Amino acid sequence: MADQKRDYYEVLGVNKNATDDELKKAYRQLAKKYHPDANPDNPKEAEAKFKEVSEAYEVLSDKQKRAMYDQFGHEGPQGFGGGNPGGGYYSYSTSGFDGFDDLGDIFSSFFGGGFGGKTSRARANGPIKGTDLRYNMDITFEESYLGVEKEIIVNKYDECSTCHGSKAKPGTTVEKCSMCGGTGQIKQNVTILMGMQMQTTKTCPHCNGEGKVIKEPCPECKGKGKIKKQVKLKVKIPAGIDDNQMVVLRGEGEPGTNGGPKGDLYVVIHVKKHSIFTRKGDHVLCNIPITFTQATLGAELEIPLVDGSKEKYRIPEGTQTGTQFTIRGKGFPSRNRSWDGDYIFTVIVQTPKKLTSEQRELLLKLANTMNEQPPVKKKGIFG
Repeated sequence: MADQKRDYYEVLGVNKNATDDELKKAYRQLAKKYHPDANPDNPKEAEAKFKEVSEAYEVLSDKQKRAMYDQFGHEGPQGFGGGNPGGGYYSYSTSGFDGFDDLGDIFSSFFGGGFGGKTSRARANGPIKGTDLRYNMDITFEESYLGVEKEIIVNKYDECSTCHGSKAKPGTTVEKCSMCGGTGQIKQNVTILMGMQMQTTKTCPHCNGEGKVIKEPCPECKGKGKIKKQVKLKVKIPAGIDDNQMVVLRGEGEPGTNGGPKGDLYVVIHVKKHSIFTRKGDHVLCNIPITFTQATLGAELEIPLVDGSKEKYRIPEGTQTGTQFTIRGKGFPSRNRSWDGDYIFTVIVQTPKKLTSEQRELLLKLANTMNEQPPVKKKGIFG
């Protein structure tokens, strides 16, 4: 069994309400502390700590991934959607080092811009994951209860079908940059205090850090390797999804660079308000109007459920307005527990506004038999 991962907030030494600035500050301090180049006596342990810190920051610094982590923890909800890149499922990425554009700044400020430049060279022309995308989807209350599959149209950059992302005109070759030798960066010596020299690196100006030169760009994408497209996708919304939760389509974001994987598409769900039903956790809440006679004598009610069916439920005689009744297991399907939510309805006794003369006479007779009197108005302290 794999070791239990530590809580990301604990790894960075911050609380769960930490701001973006507090997260970045904590990360910078720990990244400097545990960088392997700063720990020559114990590099393996430092590298493990450095990766743990980097992974925690990669998740918590991204609003969408942080929301998913806060909701589901390390594992995320299991058993929905599998690994099918075309279907909707809850997930978040813990790839470790994707998106760390400020690593160079961190080590530059700590090591004076170099220390061999290993990190910068590895990142310069290495695989980079594509951009994640966000899509807002409105669904009805019933759809959130039952689940639904919808088709959406996303405007995004996709891999050029002519050059297949190579950026070069078909039939031509991509040449290695002669200035940097294909590394994407060049070395240079800088003089620091007291004439001491240190070797540092910078992005190659000839190939802009890509390590290759394209002499004949693809005419379709103009050498970008990707083009803007309208893409139709099917999104499977699971039963029981709540407002502002997300479905993630793996690999449906924009294409990566230098052989990096595609980004992901985050579909943010917005559930429309219902005229009758409301939601509390996994429970469905509803107000059911009843008559004065039903409340007094008791009655068998037909309760409308979210899926359109009806459930018979008998209320006892003498039921007071505001009394709540529960139908077990008729709430929202739960993905995190072994039981579903409940359907909780509150009866509201409605007083008739207009009576016929016969109805009035019957009520008066009833009142006389019950010795009803109007409420006594209490006097105040001044009389």
